[in-house]
Amino acid sequence: MKKRKPVLLLFLFASLWVIFTSCGEVNKRITAQSVVDRAIADAGGDLYEQSNISFRFRDGSYTLERTGGRKVMTRTRETDSGEVRDIWDGRSFSRYFRNVKTTVSDSMANIYSNSINSVLYFAQLPYGLNDPAVNKEWIGEKTLGGKRYYKVKVTFDREGGGDDFEDVYIYWIDAKTFKPKFLAYEFHVNGGGMRFREAYNERYVNGIRFVDYKNYRPVGEADLVKLDSLFERRKLELLSEIRLKDIEVSRDSYN
Repeated sequence: MKKRKPVLLLFLFASLWVIFTSCGEVNKRITAQSVVDRAIADAGGDLYEQSNISFRFRDGSYTLERTGGRKVMTRTRETDSGEVRDIWDGRSFSRYFRNVKTTVSDSMANIYSNSINSVLYFAQLPYGLNDPAVNKEWIGEKTLGGKRYYKVKVTFDREGGGDDFEDVYIYWIDAKTFKPKFLAYEFHVNGGGMRFREAYNERYVNGIRFVDYKNYRPVGEADLVKLDSLFERRKLELLSEIRLKDIEVSRDSYN
């Protein structure tokens, strides 16, 4: 038996080396880009570019139509005076009141178009994270509620990153399902601040994933990357819930 100990120890060390090496190879394959690619594929993948989307959010109806490779975004609201319809096609903004086109200053047109774009952007996440102006960085892992998440930091180039290119986002993506569960972001408009969102009520409509969010903010000073720890300790304040209603997804013949 004594003569077998070196052989047994050698076998044990060899086994551990294989395990550690295999784990290392797996970790090398996990990158911010690969995680985001998997998340987008799970959420709908190529179907996004083939689909028209509509839903209700708060007091407005939103639509995204793809025509000839272009995206046309619309928000329609009913007011006491009549219907207001705003249209943003990525180049120009138009407002119609009671189906009559009205004049809007450049500054207000910029505010309205950013608002429409923001609602539709969040509604389609994680789609959009592979846009050319998006930079992705792997920043580690985190266990929340007994589940392991990959943390990905997202920043934007000045060129093509929009008016809010300085905003920073963190995504927590489930390590098994590759579904984004949490996101946090730091913004600079209107005095700036941070938000932490928890996704819930997941559903797929015609192949595309949609979620609602519980919207939190930190109380006092906080580190964006560590908002997950504050959430875990229930140190975030619930501000609102972001719910999408009456979701419809269609694919026209030209798609």
